[in-house]
Amino acid sequence: MHIGYDGKRAVQNNTGLGNYSRLLAAVMARRFGSDRFTLYAPRPRTTPRLAPVLEAANVELRGPEGALWRLVPALWRSAAMGRQMRAEGVDLIHGLSGELPLGVERLGVPSVVTVHDVIFRRFPQLYKPLDRRIYDAKFGHATRLATRVLAISECTARDIVEFYGIPREKIDVVYQGCDRQFHLPVTPGRIEALRRKYGLTRPYIISVGTIEERKNQMQAVKGLSGIGQGYDLVLAGRQTPYADAIRACAAAAGVADRVKIIEGAPFDELPALYAGAVCSSYTSRFEGFGIPVIESIAAGTPVVVASGSCLEEAAGPGALCVGPDDTEGWTAAVRRLLDSAEERDTLVSRGREYIRRFSDEAMAEGTMACYRRAIEDFKNGKKY
Repeated sequence: MHIGYDGKRAVQNNTGLGNYSRLLAAVMARRFGSDRFTLYAPRPRTTPRLAPVLEAANVELRGPEGALWRLVPALWRSAAMGRQMRAEGVDLIHGLSGELPLGVERLGVPSVVTVHDVIFRRFPQLYKPLDRRIYDAKFGHATRLATRVLAISECTARDIVEFYGIPREKIDVVYQGCDRQFHLPVTPGRIEALRRKYGLTRPYIISVGTIEERKNQMQAVKGLSGIGQGYDLVLAGRQTPYADAIRACAAAAGVADRVKIIEGAPFDELPALYAGAVCSSYTSRFEGFGIPVIESIAAGTPVVVASGSCLEEAAGPGALCVGPDDTEGWTAAVRRLLDSAEERDTLVSRGREYIRRFSDEAMAEGTMACYRRAIEDFKNGKKY
């Protein structure tokens, strides 16, 4: 089988959609060595994060064919990439980020689209009106015309049904795993080296993710004053204007010196940053899945999550759960973890057992099952 991937995010995004795209290509190539997997990208180039994926003999990176399309790569992705995939013999097209090429229904090839979340529908105030309309048009087009839809959580599957009217039987839920590095032991020396690098002189709580309003890091900043002076809060992620509000809140609460922001930490440092923390906090108001929850548990660090979206689905029994506006509840949960090594160990043990369902093997097998259903549905002309 030859699978054609929309590989734009695999090349251009270092987090989120890029991580998913690279991980999926890698696990599929390892599990199904006799099949071919081609990433199509408007600006194909090998990056440090993509290079290991392309080392597999059955993975290839392709770009626009023809001088004209190389001049307008963004247009190629929408208008001509699908035709190039068909001409190069793909058996199935997989849009990895909620999009499919225009005219995909006329290519004579089955298609699958992955939808990660529809947060722009749940929290429209966080997006520019034009961006919301663009996302809505792309997601609506892709979910309606795809042979099958792949959702990364049951939460996202419910949203696809609610907002786009897609029948649930057209949707396959396939959980995403996290990078293998988070499952590997971290040496005390590695942890100490990073503590020195980032000036982390006290025990710390960590929150990994873009520092933005939806991620709700403000809850941890407000709750920090209720925890002993001996603990800091580390926010590791790209800063948006919300970071200024974080700093102002920390100053008003008298904890400015205890809130540390790390921007641009290399991906390979994250396991040690998690492992060096006493616990992690991921109280986002809404996520499609919440990979940092899995990363934290895999690294052996218990996590506090927010209720109301998919984070409870991601963490299972490996986390303490509080409401996204319950600052006192957050403080109480963190203090429970700080006060009891036994509870921390129990949560991590239960969490690690639970997250086995998010393994690379399960991701590969679930995705291939989706492909086979799509090919069968397409062959039989099944309409949902």
